[in-house]
Amino acid sequence: MASGNTFIYITILGYIFFVLFAGLAFSSRASKNSAEYFLANRNMGWIIIGISLFATNISSEHILGLSGAGAEHGLAAGSLEWLAVLVMIPLGWIFVPVFLKQGVFTTSEFLEKRFNRSSRIYLSSISLITYTLTKISITLYAGGLLLHAILGWDMYASAIFIVVVTGLYTLIGGMRAVLYTQIVQIFFIIGGAALVVYYGLNAVGGLNGLQAKLPADFFEMFKSFNDPDFPITGLLLGAPVLAIWYWCNDQYMVQRLLTARSVGQAQSATIFNGFLKILPVFLWVVPGMMAIALFPGVSGGNAYAKLISIIPFGLIGLVVASILAAMMSSLSSVFLSSSTLLTMDFYRTMFPRSSEKKMVLVGRLTTTLVVITAILWVPLTQLNGQQMYVNLQSMQAYISPPVAAVFLLGFFSKRVNGRAAIVTLVTGGIIGITRLIMAMVIHWAPINNSILGAFVHVNFLHFAFLLFVFSIVLSYGYSFLDKQVQAYGGRLSKSELVVMTRNYFTWGHLVSSFLLIMAVVGLWHSFA
Repeated sequence: MASGNTFIYITILGYIFFVLFAGLAFSSRASKNSAEYFLANRNMGWIIIGISLFATNISSEHILGLSGAGAEHGLAAGSLEWLAVLVMIPLGWIFVPVFLKQGVFTTSEFLEKRFNRSSRIYLSSISLITYTLTKISITLYAGGLLLHAILGWDMYASAIFIVVVTGLYTLIGGMRAVLYTQIVQIFFIIGGAALVVYYGLNAVGGLNGLQAKLPADFFEMFKSFNDPDFPITGLLLGAPVLAIWYWCNDQYMVQRLLTARSVGQAQSATIFNGFLKILPVFLWVVPGMMAIALFPGVSGGNAYAKLISIIPFGLIGLVVASILAAMMSSLSSVFLSSSTLLTMDFYRTMFPRSSEKKMVLVGRLTTTLVVITAILWVPLTQLNGQQMYVNLQSMQAYISPPVAAVFLLGFFSKRVNGRAAIVTLVTGGIIGITRLIMAMVIHWAPINNSILGAFVHVNFLHFAFLLFVFSIVLSYGYSFLDKQVQAYGGRLSKSELVVMTRNYFTWGHLVSSFLLIMAVVGLWHSFA
């Protein structure tokens, strides 16, 4: 056992060494200018960007959440994953060409070009708040929970250590360091998960054995309208709203695509990531199903850690390294995205004549600030506990609809003006936050009012769709009453969008996009 522990720690230290080496090897370039520090000088290729998109998306929360949901709901828990695959098409064909043509550093900067500065500041502010409350907090909590369950590590100490190591190479090396470390991390993330799948399948008796041990509805991707968690109407109507916001509008994800050397490279990266996004259902949802089959009664939050217990002791170090890789890849991305928002949307707008050297310095200082905030936040992750983790999973359904609505209208409609955009963002945000708070409070104080009860209990995917529709109507209605359509410049007409899409059309992208769609449709049909 002692020699086994030694091997585990050697594996973990080896992983950390490779990550730090990959990250710090490019630190000298990061001091050149803001484009280098925040966007790797906009000269990255499609393979590394596609890997970065996938590694950024897969965090410890993703691993814990998908496996837990798989243990409780079966394959339906992966429905949002395969829906995200389809969103890669509009991301690459519509959003990426516009963002790159505009030369923006942040997605909120596009809102200023299209609408006004108020929209930009609002989106940046709400993004920074949600990054702290969800991406940083839940990643640290979920990762700490897994590491404690597997190795008995103290949640505080392990979280602080990971934050410091990740913050070090992000602070020094900037975006280029983040991208190259994710090349290392992706092998650990997929490799560690593949080990769990392999030994889990052997233990459960293969796919046939898994099917024999679980109810038939565990293998259904689509649930009925009345399903409390994954209704088919929520999947078809509400889930696309969340996916468009997360993949096409959120700085956390889009910043990777802004590093592309060309639109074609960025489009290839989105398609590549689309094929990678097929994997999470098999790498983490199915293991959750294996866990409940092998250990009946195990809770969703403990499903993945319980399944890891069947892996040979000498290989546990690789699985732990995969969890660390998932944590660090997501944390490095959120650290740099937060720093970019603080520097480019706040500091640069206040001091537009700052030198490139000072911009990089501010970028590093804001990265340090975000890392320190993450360290101070660590004790609160355990204080909030499991209830915090569960409640905040649906936060994006309460925050994202008005943002997605404003972005889509900014791209496709010339009738919505800047005042309507900020009114929609603020009003929709207030409605979403009210729902979030009430959803938390209801656990301690049940609501008797029928209207408020309906507001709180409606499925989060249905709520997202309803709030999205409300935001669209509000934007058009306010613009119509305001009658200042032409007062806010920078809009992109439909004809401009069509021309831009045609300019970057290639048969290779068309064929690969078609194959990606067919792959998802075929998988959905197999588990309908």
